[in-house]
Amino acid sequence: MIHDIFDIIRNSLLITGLVMVMMLIIEYVNVISGGQRLQNLQNSRFKQLIVAALLGLVPGCIGGFAIVSLFTHGIVNFGALTAVMIVSLGDEAFMMFASIPETSIIIIVLLFVIAVFTGVVINLFVKKSPAPQYKNHFKIPISENKNIHGSIFQNFKNITYQRLILISGTVIFILGILSGLLDHSHETQFADKNDCMHHFNTVFNERWLNIIFAFVSIATLVVITKVNDSFLNGNFWGHIIKKHFLKIFLWTLCALLAIYFMLHFINIGEWTSNNRISVLLFALLIGLIPESGPHIIFIVLFMHGSIPFSVLLANSFVQDGHSSLPLFAESKKSFVYMKLIKLAIGIIIGLTGIFTGF
Repeated sequence: MIHDIFDIIRNSLLITGLVMVMMLIIEYVNVISGGQRLQNLQNSRFKQLIVAALLGLVPGCIGGFAIVSLFTHGIVNFGALTAVMIVSLGDEAFMMFASIPETSIIIIVLLFVIAVFTGVVINLFVKKSPAPQYKNHFKIPISENKNIHGSIFQNFKNITYQRLILISGTVIFILGILSGLLDHSHETQFADKNDCMHHFNTVFNERWLNIIFAFVSIATLVVITKVNDSFLNGNFWGHIIKKHFLKIFLWTLCALLAIYFMLHFINIGEWTSNNRISVLLFALLIGLIPESGPHIIFIVLFMHGSIPFSVLLANSFVQDGHSSLPLFAESKKSFVYMKLIKLAIGIIIGLTGIFTGF
């Protein structure tokens, strides 16, 4: 029990840390480029869809986190947000590519095509974003871009508590990733760990991706040491850490705790039966959970021939791993709308598959 709670806190810290790193990088890139690079993305709805869908193909939740950050800043629209959540498989992607690679390729191709089509349809009918866009986050005007960097020597000589906290926190986060302390843990989610977890002991594990996270965090650390006090205190500290860090961490922690206790009071085995409609509905409901781990059961059932391809596809469509947790913290309305759209399409996909025999 205590070990499980520790794993939940560790996962919450990892998710929050990754979101913060990406938000800091996005803030810096947007300001240093005068907003032009992200503005180009903002001006093309179709480009947003393609970029979002491609980021969703990245195993893990990094692509979803990035699009959520861009969405809440008003840089990409709701169609792009829905697209990345459709394609994203969370950490389950590692297991799928390790155990059922051919099926995984078919699934991601189908998800990509459906995601882009769905995004186009959403953009035709949804004109106003449901997200609370933080349009004042990028407050440094273009004319001041050249003045956001300071002297590293002076920054350390007269270091502020904000810079000290950011540097210390980033260093601890980097060490936590490199040491493996902040690796995801799904071992507590299933009684039969041998059936579910041994598939991760392949080249398709998340360790290499955590190394990439570490390098991105190191780049963020360099930026934190270089920018001047005005930019760091106003943009990094005032507009990101103070407004987002605690909220995202607490919502993520509460969601993971709720999921943990819910799963431990439900005997998943009792739900699997010869009634494919019931299994489909269960797969869709589990897909609504914004967590990586519970969905592994459907991969295992598919490998054992207990469920058809359509059920696995429907679950993969509705679920998005941890990707939507930051969205839940930032905009619950957007989270609900996105999940309802995915659920509706998932029902159509699953029922069509069952009645056509695949």
